[in-house]
Amino acid sequence: MNDLQHTTTINESVPDQRPGGFYFVKTPWWLKRWYGAYEWSLPSREKILYLTFDDGPHPVATPFVLDALQRYHAKATFFCIGKNVQTHPELFKRITSEGHRVGNHTQHHLNGWKTPVSEYLADTATAASVIPGNLFRPPYGRIKKEQAKALKDYRIIMWDVLSGDFDTRISGEKCAHHVIWNARPGSIIVFHDSEKAFPRLEYALPAVLAYFSMQGYTFRHL
Repeated sequence: MNDLQHTTTINESVPDQRPGGFYFVKTPWWLKRWYGAYEWSLPSREKILYLTFDDGPHPVATPFVLDALQRYHAKATFFCIGKNVQTHPELFKRITSEGHRVGNHTQHHLNGWKTPVSEYLADTATAASVIPGNLFRPPYGRIKKEQAKALKDYRIIMWDVLSGDFDTRISGEKCAHHVIWNARPGSIIVFHDSEKAFPRLEYALPAVLAYFSMQGYTFRHL
């Protein structure tokens, strides 16, 4: 894993371009402060990381993730899309039965900035009928103030580090670099258990689990 450590560095405040917008690998401090009502990381003096997986369940990616987590006695949080839960109920049951936590990621993966408040809330409520609990992550991290205010019973979970596994222009090795160089105790880290992300996730997740386990970290759900 030393090659992963020293191949590249990530500038925390420089956005990487992608079709339809941009993203920060490491969420900058000013963005966290500006949207301080949301959770970006958890205070920790211990070596703890919070892995999260968006967009599942998926019939290939989700079992791969669960098997990898099991090998490292790791727990994680899965932000599921309601329609995928309805399509793959057995995988959703496996997630919860293996001690992981689940969160609401809307029924149809809606972009809050482009969706009327009433429609967004109705879609989230539909997902809530099959996804229990009080965790919510807005797809793309995009949510209007009015939407968030109406979801006051939820903890709105954002992130400290993006793996970038959704970015088809980069490699799995680059995704692993993103996490290894930027994660700190208490970081909330985003991966995706989806068809699009799987070619990069397949390399990055085992690499990240192996590296941080060797550094004495544990992985917990939110």
